[in-house]
Amino acid sequence: FFRIAQILKETKPKAFLLENVKNLKGHDKGRTFKIIKETLEDLGYSIKTEILNSMIHGAMPQNRERIFIVGFLDKDKANKFEFPKEINLDKSFKNFLEKQPSGKYFYNGKPLHSRIKEQITSEDTVYQWRRKYVRENKKGVVPTLTANMGRGGHNVPIIKQGDKIRKLTPKECFNIQGFPKDFKLPPELSDSELYHQAGNSVTVPVVKRIAEEIKKVL
Repeated sequence: FFRIAQILKETKPKAFLLENVKNLKGHDKGRTFKIIKETLEDLGYSIKTEILNSMIHGAMPQNRERIFIVGFLDKDKANKFEFPKEINLDKSFKNFLEKQPSGKYFYNGKPLHSRIKEQITSEDTVYQWRRKYVRENKKGVVPTLTANMGRGGHNVPIIKQGDKIRKLTPKECFNIQGFPKDFKLPPELSDSELYHQAGNSVTVPVVKRIAEEIKKVL
């Protein structure tokens, strides 16, 4: 964060947008966020914060809550700024799946299959393997994509297709983050690194909507 503050101090942009995990406000009993807020205000910025969910603010089938911090040098512009309103989710995770994923993503015939097959029963539900048990996402969307999807293999969302069970591919994870379908993933990167980067990314439509609101007041 202090590197970001240094950049803001040197370049003085009219506005900025920051994103972090939902729990940033409560971290260290609120002291972390207090320092962030005071540092930004000392640099001359008026800030607004909001927790937005990719599912209801980006119309993407992912239950992902993140805190967004918007700052303006002009206090009047900050007062005029409003975060995007909720919009209807009109897409299923199935709209973002690859037509012919590689066989390496399927669990059939692999040791884990026998441990999870009894619990993964619906084609309309997304599941996660949590090292020792299967967790079902009750909302019918993809659970939060996390950076540790690429660190040990657990947490990668799992789906059922016919009589087969598989995890989402890295490309599908980027699709569900709202990257355009023609977005090319670097072929030299391993799947674990791609999963890691997908989980670390932001949901593009959410950020786009915030950016449009910033543009309006500027």
